[in-house]
Amino acid sequence: MSSVKWAHSAAAARPRLAAVGWRPALAVLAWLGAALLTRFYPDATRHWPWTVGLANIELGMALAIGVLAVLAPRSVRVAKGLRHLAAWLIVLALLLAAWELLTAKLGRLPMPFFAPPQALIAVYFNDWARLLDSLWHSALLLGSGVLLGAVCGFIAGVSIGWSSAIGYWLHPVLRILGPVPSTALLPLCFFLFPSSWSASVFLIALATWFPVTVLSWSGVASVDKAYYDVARTLGAKPGFLIFRVAIPAAMPHVFVGLFMGLGASFSTLVVAEMMGVKAGIGWYLQWAQGWAAYANMYAALLLMALACSGLISALFKVRDRLLAWQKGAVKW
Repeated sequence: MSSVKWAHSAAAARPRLAAVGWRPALAVLAWLGAALLTRFYPDATRHWPWTVGLANIELGMALAIGVLAVLAPRSVRVAKGLRHLAAWLIVLALLLAAWELLTAKLGRLPMPFFAPPQALIAVYFNDWARLLDSLWHSALLLGSGVLLGAVCGFIAGVSIGWSSAIGYWLHPVLRILGPVPSTALLPLCFFLFPSSWSASVFLIALATWFPVTVLSWSGVASVDKAYYDVARTLGAKPGFLIFRVAIPAAMPHVFVGLFMGLGASFSTLVVAEMMGVKAGIGWYLQWAQGWAAYANMYAALLLMALACSGLISALFKVRDRLLAWQKGAVKW
């Protein structure tokens, strides 16, 4: 009887073992090969201090993927995530190895314009205080501008979509200011506003305001008229129609506008910080370019990309939580 149970459990485990696939094993080999290349292939022009540290990080990635591959048959969630990420893990290891080979090992890409990956690690360890301070100032500036632009854009979009009288006055403003890049207004803003910080907040808010306004307007205008008819039949007042029918139905469009506005605000943030503020990622980039510290510049760009990706992922989580009731009707 026990042998029959063992045979059934082994047969049930076989599909799960096969479901992991061969890509995790290839990812382990790719990261292990990158670690061996970094550690034992001699540097071309100079010795980079963080070479051993980079090799240890790559070796740690190989071990982590190997451990997850061993645990995957016992967890459906781990197996699914590993299958999804395996291709990217292979590509990232190959790209990192190629980057290391072309810069530190062969010197085919000229210094200091192309820094090896261990130079970026050195920046994060040696200049973390200035990077963290710049990231904090950028977060304050970006948060203020995006919040102001999102609130104003949401109110303007809902107003245009609901009231033709308000749309009559706001349509021309939207058509004139919307297509103009916010960074083109830099000289005018620095003249009109009392400080560079307030001017930067306005520019970021303007970059966020346009897509949020347009998508909020589109969402309210596209609400099925039958919803309003049913609500009016049940005695709904105009306030109920706006806040309980129009706005909830338009929220998927609003979040699309927020995604677009967040991307536009990041580009505006960097340009605005390069022009006048005393701290921030844009200021750090300009400082690094002025001193030809290209490793610092690449480290700041990578940090900014990770911050932007993290904010977008957080916005996705907020959207999924707030619009969980629409998940059956709206395609994510």
